[in-house]
Amino acid sequence: MIRPLAVLLLCLGAGQAGAQAFNTKARAAYVLDETTGTVLLDKNADEPLPPASMSKLMTIYMAFEAIADGRLRIDEELPVSEHAASYDGSSMFLDTTDRVKVEDLLRGVIVLSGNDAAVVLAEALSPDGTEAGFARMMTDRARQMGMNDSTFLNANGWPAPGHLMSMHDLGTLADHLITDYPTFYPIFSEQEFLFDGRVPSNTQNRNPILGLGIGADGLKTGHTAEAGYGLVGSAKQDGRRIIFVLSGMDSTAERREEAERIVNWAFRQFAQKDVAKAGTRIADAPVWMGDKPQVGLTVGQDLSLLIPVLQQDNIPANIVYDSPIQAPITVGEQLGELVISLDGMPEKRVPLVADRDVPRGGFMPRMRTAAQVIMGKITDATAEEAAPADTATDAAAAPPA
Repeated sequence: MIRPLAVLLLCLGAGQAGAQAFNTKARAAYVLDETTGTVLLDKNADEPLPPASMSKLMTIYMAFEAIADGRLRIDEELPVSEHAASYDGSSMFLDTTDRVKVEDLLRGVIVLSGNDAAVVLAEALSPDGTEAGFARMMTDRARQMGMNDSTFLNANGWPAPGHLMSMHDLGTLADHLITDYPTFYPIFSEQEFLFDGRVPSNTQNRNPILGLGIGADGLKTGHTAEAGYGLVGSAKQDGRRIIFVLSGMDSTAERREEAERIVNWAFRQFAQKDVAKAGTRIADAPVWMGDKPQVGLTVGQDLSLLIPVLQQDNIPANIVYDSPIQAPITVGEQLGELVISLDGMPEKRVPLVADRDVPRGGFMPRMRTAAQVIMGKITDATAEEAAPADTATDAAAAPPA
């Protein structure tokens, strides 16, 4: 039996236009509404770029993993190698006489962006005790997490040809840090870390939007001459969380302004809307050879969408399924999809499931179906006989010119 694709148009309301796209100065950017999984902005987000210190987030994630599975203790004291102490730039100013608690090293990386602290953690977790060995682990772990545009050559983002991450990957990593390790995540919102008082000039968190009252609570800045100024950030307002990544800014001031603008845009131009409760019947679909002629298509779970504020009452959608649907059908079985398209936003596909069981029909329902098929063929044949002769026949009968 041929089963054509049925597409029904549906409008979940009636209203106005969508949200205006955000025009960012960043070379590359990625904004995710983490609560609904909706991508709000994608500008060169899959292009691998130098991540600078933002790649320290991968070192931190792997340190959190090691603590969680017992390979590393939060109160464990780690030695500082000559290699770790040799790094310039952002630093805890560690030396080879130090033994530093893991907890202090985590804050040294997260709050102070310490290049040396990142390498101490890396060497402790490396399979061969080297930073290079840990960098290979980072790349392998990133691949396992679906971050295929990330390649690590060191633990701290020090400039190196081929050390690259995409903004999409950094957003994915930030999402994992927030959701996988909620106990540790509050460290990212700490604005000051006074490590034994040895470096009064490096005690403040570089995240420029912490403390602005806009819900910002993480994650990490980055800067090198090649990468420009970047930020992986997150903010939460009224139960909604966004994650954003910016790269390629020209100055700290531009980074701060652009980050605040993005947070305000994401929260003010989009609203979360409850569209349908689980079990809501969206449409009816015809059934083939069933004891019922049709089955209801419902959403299997509550449907909540992030919607541009000017489009809250205008949600265009298509219902797609193979028609007619073959019996037997089991309640809860996926039969189609609700395809939602909003201006400037990625398409969202929601499974539609059967609202009830539809067994195969008995003798009489099958006879009715067979009769309908036969009558359909007779109607088609009659229509073909009544059709006018084709062009070739008409041309043959016409007199020559």
